[in-house]
Amino acid sequence: MVKGRKRKADSINNPWNNRPYSKRYYELFDRRHTLPVWQQKDEFIRTLLDNQIIILAGDAGSGSTTQIPHFLFEALGFGNNTVIAYALPSRIGAMSIAQRVAEEMDVSIGHEVGYKTRFEASTSNITALKFLTDDVLFREALMDPLLTKYSVIVLGEVHKFRLSTDVLCTVLKKALEERPKMKLVLMSAIDEEATFQCYFPSAIIMKLPGPIYPVTIHYAPKEVESYVKAAIDISLQIHSNEPAGAILIFLRAQAEVEYACWKIRQKLNASRDLVGAVDIVPIYSTISLEMQQRLFQPPPIIWNVEAPPGRTIFVSTGIAEASLTLDGIVYVIDSGFSYQKICDGDMWAEKHILAPIPKACASQRAGLAGRKQPGRCYRLYTEEWFQELSQQVYPESSRRNLGNTVLMLKKLHISSLKKGFIDAIAPTTESLEVALKGLRFLGALDKNDNLSSDGEIMCEFPLDVQMTRTLLASVTFNCSNEIISISAMLSVPSCFLRPMEAVKAADNARKKLCHMDGDHLTLLNVYNEYIRNNQDPQWCEENFVKFEVMKSAHSIREQLAGTMRRLNLKLSSPVVDSRFYNNNIKLAMLSGYFMQVAHREQSGHYRTVKANEELRIDVFTALNRNPEWLMYHEIRGSRMCIVTDVTAGMVFQAARQYYDLRKFPHCQSKVSMERVLLNWLTDSDPSFAGLYKTEPEELPRLLMDAQWERLVPIQVAPLEEGPGCPSDSFRCETVPQMLCCSTGKVPQSGGQQTLSPTSGLGPDDPQS
Repeated sequence: MVKGRKRKADSINNPWNNRPYSKRYYELFDRRHTLPVWQQKDEFIRTLLDNQIIILAGDAGSGSTTQIPHFLFEALGFGNNTVIAYALPSRIGAMSIAQRVAEEMDVSIGHEVGYKTRFEASTSNITALKFLTDDVLFREALMDPLLTKYSVIVLGEVHKFRLSTDVLCTVLKKALEERPKMKLVLMSAIDEEATFQCYFPSAIIMKLPGPIYPVTIHYAPKEVESYVKAAIDISLQIHSNEPAGAILIFLRAQAEVEYACWKIRQKLNASRDLVGAVDIVPIYSTISLEMQQRLFQPPPIIWNVEAPPGRTIFVSTGIAEASLTLDGIVYVIDSGFSYQKICDGDMWAEKHILAPIPKACASQRAGLAGRKQPGRCYRLYTEEWFQELSQQVYPESSRRNLGNTVLMLKKLHISSLKKGFIDAIAPTTESLEVALKGLRFLGALDKNDNLSSDGEIMCEFPLDVQMTRTLLASVTFNCSNEIISISAMLSVPSCFLRPMEAVKAADNARKKLCHMDGDHLTLLNVYNEYIRNNQDPQWCEENFVKFEVMKSAHSIREQLAGTMRRLNLKLSSPVVDSRFYNNNIKLAMLSGYFMQVAHREQSGHYRTVKANEELRIDVFTALNRNPEWLMYHEIRGSRMCIVTDVTAGMVFQAARQYYDLRKFPHCQSKVSMERVLLNWLTDSDPSFAGLYKTEPEELPRLLMDAQWERLVPIQVAPLEEGPGCPSDSFRCETVPQMLCCSTGKVPQSGGQQTLSPTSGLGPDDPQS
């Protein structure tokens, strides 16, 4: 403890639970007082009491993320019905910071301090400080626009200009006018506070001190060939030759993080006695709660006094820039890249692209090294390259799909959509029109762009609007049980393990669960087998399936099923051994994802329909062929991920209005659709046989005139009836058995069926 400073906890009990403070509390109490933000604690409390809105501007390293809640309670009093909502961009940020603050307050997580993310929550009726993701807080605002349950709202990392944060500011601006006693605290990086002060003119800006120790920047002398290899080599050199202090490595994606952790561990195992023990901790947005607890553990203890000190090496995606509080960071290794989502032109699907970080993010990463002592930042790029980076982050409203956001703004009865965003970063009229057009095709809006009855139901689900449309369609196609299982599996990270030391065994296990028609049915297979084996962790381990992911998927499925029942949407399944079983599921999926379809050209390459962008199938797909038509779930770089084999007929059946061939650009997919439509018409009515002789320029018009009246429907499987059919409660014992990929039927043996070889299992390259 700093000499001369009396701890207020020395002679009193914890006001939250009236118990004596623990030894850990005192340790954290002394550490908290060394953070730069404590220099302005009294100023913050005075400013908060005198003003309704405060903008805190500062770089990473000040300690404001964890300490501001303490200051708020000290200013407003413990109890007194004070409830604080603290919104952050990421799930891991909300959960891990909630754990940290609960530890600092010496209370239990889920009681006085809790968290709530899209499908996870740990709160109670006595929770006074709730950490949420910003999209969850926005959904709460849909039900209660004035957010009456909260006394204070804290929005973290507003400088990242996330869509949820932007529209939350719009909601809060009105709520603050209606509730003058409500407080708002905005946490922003330096240089962006003016944007928010323009939107909230009465806001007071407070500058926070940054890291109190200098950080030395080291640039790469030339372009780096492999960022992963360079980061691994530098971390090993630091651990072997530099004084104690944690290392934080910023890589680009989860696959790189996992590979780097494995490689570092492999190289250090043989020389641990020479270089000291190491705790290697991966960090990405979907790590488990158990893994999050490792973020705050001290470095490994070395009992041999002659051995080098222990060290923690954190290997992270960009999520550790500001969302987390990591102790003891002295060395930062920065790759200079991160993945971003963009929506390009008329394409509804967002693409995950690799992009350079802006200078503001690079400064934040470097600043993390100066919290404990003078630090170092090793940038894996040249100084010239750094100077060419953009200064700030591009707002999500300028690069993301606005469909979900527009739907929620309609729910809030905001008629002028641009008023739903911060003025300085409002999206373009063209972007809003693309969103409105897509929502009309999905049936969420009527012809006057008001919420339809289906649109009202879609707002009830915490899902992407396309998946919600799929859930509604699944009731029509008698496969809602299957679709909510697939939806749950798509809402969690990949369920497949592929450890570097057992790649071949993992790939063989994965083949046994694959379905030849694609990845959506494969995910259904995995979930059904997990349930059939009584959610057994041993089964997961033997089949290289992540138990924590499956447990999360099952929880999400239960929540979705509960919402379906609450909305009186029937839970049903088609006849499992029907030859049309797969059709039902595919048609339901296409009802939501009809804008994400690709066609194989004569060259063998795939092109997206309408946008005509060339893509390729991801190497890890379950498909064992290259079908003419594909439905994909997302795009990463130039790869279609999570794909399923469909037909042109299914595409027409699912979205006849969208696929108006009169408005199609001339391409091979248009020719293919015309051929399918012509075959349908001639099969159903011999009088159309003469169309084969029609002039080529007249054929599209005649086909489209006939399309609306004579489109032949795709046959679907009937509803399962009789004993053993899945009921609304979807009991585990009634789950359909895993389908054989070659026939679409249940294997008669009742055991696991070995499926056809999968062509898409890629090499050991972690960047695949």
